Amino acid sequence: MPTPKNSKKKLIIILCPYPQGGAPSQRFRYEQYLSALENKGYDYNTYSFLDEKTNRILYQPGYILQKIWGILTGYFRRVYHVFRSYRADAVLIHREATPLGPPWVEWLIGKVLNGKIIYDFDDAIWLADQSGVNSWVSKLKWHSKVKSVCQWSYRVSIGNNYLADFARKYNPDTIINPTTIDTENHHNILTNHQYRPVTIGWTGSHSTLKYLSSIEKVLIRLSESYDFKFLVIADRSPTLNIKNLEFIQWNQTTEIQDLAQIQIGIMPLTDTPWSRGKCGFKALQYLSLGIPAVVSPVGVNAEIVEANKQGFHATTELEWYVSLEKLLTDTTLREKMGIAGRQRVIDHYSVKSNTSNFLQLLP
Repeated sequence: MPTPKNSKKKLIIILCPYPQGGAPSQRFRYEQYLSALENKGYDYNTYSFLDEKTNRILYQPGYILQKIWGILTGYFRRVYHVFRSYRADAVLIHREATPLGPPWVEWLIGKVLNGKIIYDFDDAIWLADQSGVNSWVSKLKWHSKVKSVCQWSYRVSIGNNYLADFARKYNPDTIINPTTIDTENHHNILTNHQYRPVTIGWTGSHSTLKYLSSIEKVLIRLSESYDFKFLVIADRSPTLNIKNLEFIQWNQTTEIQDLAQIQIGIMPLTDTPWSRGKCGFKALQYLSLGIPAVVSPVGVNAEIVEANKQGFHATTELEWYVSLEKLLTDTTLREKMGIAGRQRVIDHYSVKSNTSNFLQLLP
């Protein structure tokens, strides 16, 4: 029902780390629902900590002075954003308002201005990131602020049960808002299971490439008996001694077409507190495109991919080998599991199925 012309729309302010479209977590946590906000009669303004220029160079070598300046100006902009938040009906904060130091922005909005904070996160960000990337920066992140922001928030939005168990210690009004896939407008190209050679694939960022080393021996052993391609789609090339490895630089424009080349998706993880907080985005991407997945059953992975239905769970090297061998050698099984996987995402992890749940977050 359209909003009457004389009614005042509610205003949602969104504070996020990166410019719109600049990070997967933002794209698949809330950006996909912006049109639903408008349809529901809300106005919104999005304010990122980093500007476009700084975001482009942030993970490139060099540009030290430009990076420092970009981060400093981000802090100055946040002061302006606090004032802009004063008249908002709610302030959605994705992960953190500032990357380093104490939660002064969240404190001002939640405690001084009595604003309604909707705090959204999709990783175990109260822990130090164990990726090993920028470990010196991790020490400045003030991880203990997460519990404080939960306490100050009107509502907490998190990606899975493991994160909910933490958040509910500090805020009982915690809603599980899973990371979702737009199966109608974005992830809507299905893989070709008849393609030869069969492609086993992985997608991710440089911070998660390390997990591939745990199954490198399995892939090498499989390549001695079977003809397949191993495709890695990432922002950085992997250092793996696999002869049939092909690398594609991640590109948002061609992301779906690149993923659709894969017939078997993999998501290895080590079982750590940090990994248990992950929201299974790789697995969701595979399944949404009709790609069966072999995953480490860590955290929400074990829920997204039901064993022997949309793929397989694998913990040991033997389990990885057997699971991948089954899918490599059985086209019918790949097609069957792929169809089941896409339907699972549509039913439980799609934008369409989760829109009403997302809108529950708002006042």
